Amino acid sequence: MSSHVALYRKYRPQTFAEVRNQEHIVSVLEGAIKKDEIPHAMLFSGTRGTGKTTLARIFARAIGTSDVDLYEIDAASNRGIDDIRELREAVPTVPFESKYKVYIIDEVHMLTKEAFNALLKTLEEPPAHVVFILATTEEEKLLDTILSRCQVFKMREPSRATLADMAIDIAKKEGFKLDHDAADLIAIAADGSFRDALSIMQKVFLASGDMVGDVDEVAAIIGAPKKAIIGTLVRALHEKNTEVALSSITEAMESQVDVKLFTRLLLERVRAVMLIRNMPSKVESILSPFGEADAVQLKALAAVTPSPLNSHALVRLLAASERLGKTQLPYLPLELAVIEITNPTN
Repeated sequence: MSSHVALYRKYRPQTFAEVRNQEHIVSVLEGAIKKDEIPHAMLFSGTRGTGKTTLARIFARAIGTSDVDLYEIDAASNRGIDDIRELREAVPTVPFESKYKVYIIDEVHMLTKEAFNALLKTLEEPPAHVVFILATTEEEKLLDTILSRCQVFKMREPSRATLADMAIDIAKKEGFKLDHDAADLIAIAADGSFRDALSIMQKVFLASGDMVGDVDEVAAIIGAPKKAIIGTLVRALHEKNTEVALSSITEAMESQVDVKLFTRLLLERVRAVMLIRNMPSKVESILSPFGEADAVQLKALAAVTPSPLNSHALVRLLAASERLGKTQLPYLPLELAVIEITNPTN
């Protein structure tokens, strides 16, 4: 594996065909190019790591814009009125060698109010040779007057299955053996970001000595719990065994497991039990993200009623998850929730 090249750079899509999960946008952009009806102002909106600026670059290349006529501006660093004034002064000049000059303004919501107003004047009547592509993770912070002058495209956050499939696909290309559970764990930790998934994979590839990554090895590298710890905790909650449940949390804490990831893994298992119990016809799809051993355990727990693994437990765990990071003792909210679920009178 060529580890000196960052995976997110190496596997960044270069064409529309390589873009994952954004077919609803790609089809519109390809149609606009085919009809030669190029929008002069677009906004790509979506969470971090979903490929907003990558798609902007692909579109720029697809309409024939060379690197010399492509300008990328990070609004987080160049957010003032003077920066936008410089842009406005440069916009009227014709491209060096392309039909269009393309300006990609990333994190556009970071512009100051004065800079926004200056940009608005430029967007109102852009020259025919200019295309603006704005990108933001926080569309709600943009002025309505800016939005009304753009064609707005909302990027889909990649599903867990999409991220896991990507992880397995890229692992194969890198000569690395990654099992399904390990890929799924990477997908969970990436939390809806292609870029984060690739960064996590880079860590896994670099840390592994034998080019094979099972779920526990991946867990140790990225700060996730071993599967057995989560399985023990779920069963302890079901059996109202407070001591075993708290011991599982202590084991995770001593292993320096990321508390937010740990709680998320617990939440999804309790949620699965609740859903199986209430949607028996959807058991297969509910259990599809889990490995075989997890699926067997969750299905068995769902068959037992009454059980502490119910909607009330889920509400209590959700409340604990929202308080994570807000206390000096990271695991305290989760410990309190576990005590209340397993021993409500304590």
